[in-house]
Amino acid sequence: MKRIWILCAALTLAVGCGEKKEEKSEDGFEMSRTKEEKTETKASEGVAVDMDNKGIGPIKDLTFPDEIDAALAAEGEAKFNAICTACHQIEQRMIGPAMKGIYERRSPEWVMNMILNPDGMLKEDPIAIALYEEYNGMVMLNQNLTEDEARALAEYLRTL
Repeated sequence: MKRIWILCAALTLAVGCGEKKEEKSEDGFEMSRTKEEKTETKASEGVAVDMDNKGIGPIKDLTFPDEIDAALAAEGEAKFNAICTACHQIEQRMIGPAMKGIYERRSPEWVMNMILNPDGMLKEDPIAIALYEEYNGMVMLNQNLTEDEARALAEYLRTL
């Protein structure tokens, strides 16, 4: 029962609190409270789409073949499920952006460089820096993948 009262008190406090706004009137200051509305944003809504940015890292040029390599994609899916799902989901933002449609927002080189060199990207790449800011300072960890492992992940992301 005590937990219910604490929860009710916390909810009442959260709902009752809003942005404080001070305005100066002729005879002093007045304070009024306004409620700030939050809106849900779509994955990477605040970060510009830039297909020309190749990122910072070892991958300078990457052209995908027309056909998806099913075996390579399966290898990438296994790797994704093992190390990426802690922060990324397919169709919904989580700690990091949703992965579906990534190649409609980023170049293949950028994606590969983000996988292989997240530290360097977060220091120098404007898109990576903007994503860092949009996702509340959450850093993509360097998984120390080989280029072959990153390429398998990239192939899997093509299937989404």
